[in-house]
Amino acid sequence: MAQIKSQIKRNITSEKARQRNASFRSAMRTQSKKVRLAVEAKNVEAAQKELAKAYSLLDKGVTKGVLHHNSAARKKAELQNIVNSLSVE
Repeated sequence: MAQIKSQIKRNITSEKARQRNASFRSAMRTQSKKVRLAVEAKNVEAAQKELAKAYSLLDKGVTKGVLHHNSAARKKAELQNIVNSLSVE
């Protein structure tokens, strides 16, 4: 256990950030799952609505520093391809 005052404070701050990031990541995964479920149900309108929400969350994740911008771009492209495959059919 740390005995230096600044390190104790840093440990507390790091733990808060870890919990906040974990919560945000969970929200992003849930939203991605909603997009996939809408596509599986072949509901184009719902899929596009959920995709817009997912885009927003991914962009916020980049802004907050939870995600790297390339990682967010990759996830957005993957979701977009899934939705596009639905509208082609």
